[in-house]
Amino acid sequence: MMRKTLSLSALCCGILIAAPICLANSTAHSSGKTSKHAAVAHDPSHWSYEGSTSAENWGNMKPEFALCKSGTQQSPINITEAYSQALERIQFSYQPSKLNIQNNGHTIQLNYDPGSFITVGTDKYQLLQFHFHTPSEEAIGGKRYPMVAHLVHKNEAGQLAVVALLINQGKDDNPLFNQFWAKLPTEHKETRIFDDIQYNVASLLPGNQSYWTFMGSLTTPPCSEGVRWFVLKNPLNISAKQIARFKREFAMNARPLQSLFDRAVLDSN
Repeated sequence: MMRKTLSLSALCCGILIAAPICLANSTAHSSGKTSKHAAVAHDPSHWSYEGSTSAENWGNMKPEFALCKSGTQQSPINITEAYSQALERIQFSYQPSKLNIQNNGHTIQLNYDPGSFITVGTDKYQLLQFHFHTPSEEAIGGKRYPMVAHLVHKNEAGQLAVVALLINQGKDDNPLFNQFWAKLPTEHKETRIFDDIQYNVASLLPGNQSYWTFMGSLTTPPCSEGVRWFVLKNPLNISAKQIARFKREFAMNARPLQSLFDRAVLDSN
């Protein structure tokens, strides 16, 4: 059974990685028919990826976005050098979730049922949602992949940790992406919930889960810092057709690369 919801309130901070701090948005439940949005007044501070509200201008749009231009731990970055360390493995403890898929105007986001976690050493973070960017926001040796999935987690103290799963173009369709794209909401601020469809995002993870890690920020306004990043080294492959399907909704939704400043990138080996 599918439940379809349309957001009645403006998105509080755009989403993407910022979404975890916007979880209080209200929704209305439709009766199964397609509902039309109420007209939303133009917001001159609404950010985007092009034109006068593009990433280059976020920091000047309003005071809350100031870190987008003044921060020194901003994401994404180009990983060109990393220091090898005997780091703790990421322990993935993901459980199945019902399919809850949202088009928020900036990306496609899948909101995940409570009860799934990653653990790194003594730190435990709950998976809240994951979403996609094209091209990948992170670059490896100057190369950006066709897409990336950002898996957003939060611990009990409210600190964020994001696992970046790079996505490459392969020959074959990925079955889980076929399931996602078949239920894709195409209207902005639209969410579709399918109570009878369950999946486990663990099926997207590579067998070798080595990673690079660094401290960074949200990649969308307000560009808050203090986000713990884990970039998995081994990419996921999906087909050219599946990449093209996402680009029909979002042709480009990646922030430009940010300066590393004095941060170190660590390599788990």
